[in-house]
Amino acid sequence: MRFVPLIPSSFDPAPWLSLTPVMLRWDGAPHGGWSPAARRGLAIHAVHLSSESPVEEALEVLRHGLEVDFLVIPVRRPETREARFQLLGHLETLLEATAGRGIKLALRLDSDAVSTVQDLLREARGEAVGFCWHPGIQDAEPLADRLWCGVCEPGTDLRPLQALGYRWDMALAAEAPATFRAQAAALETAHPSVLFPAQMPATALGRPVVPDDSLVFGKHWDRS
Repeated sequence: MRFVPLIPSSFDPAPWLSLTPVMLRWDGAPHGGWSPAARRGLAIHAVHLSSESPVEEALEVLRHGLEVDFLVIPVRRPETREARFQLLGHLETLLEATAGRGIKLALRLDSDAVSTVQDLLREARGEAVGFCWHPGIQDAEPLADRLWCGVCEPGTDLRPLQALGYRWDMALAAEAPATFRAQAAALETAHPSVLFPAQMPATALGRPVVPDDSLVFGKHWDRS
């Protein structure tokens, strides 16, 4: 997996130019250097929104034309029927707003919200919405078929994700480029990239996976 710096949107991008891509933690209006014309090729992989007003924040991100791959939306467990309808309404609004822009929605679920939100999306046929892993999620397997990005901390045990074959971007909160490089190097040493999962998933897109008995991996395929 690739470790990517996660920095506040108010930071000046200049010190981070050699670390493309980056992820932004939305903390209000972005620094002027993040505009497409000013950032000189520095790619923004994702913007992580706060839990206060994600729809308004997402629309503001789009207004600034930040050209991101993902909007990461924190989601608490919807305790009531009204809260569940509200969540679906928010997601519908954001899916309409991002249509045609090449931007995907990834939900960063509270640990106690995983099964509830999964069931809600399944009932609403919300296959277009994915997930963002974080250390509070103990069992990532139920999210594996749409696990599009992640966020971790120094020292996070990423072996459960490696076992699932996860090899995409992993955000690491950063304050300074030198500190990020050291922390990312330590994580890369502890968790080298994988090619295939140690155990193939039982489901994909909510449906059972049927093994292909004619497919046999060589003896080296399970090595990093």
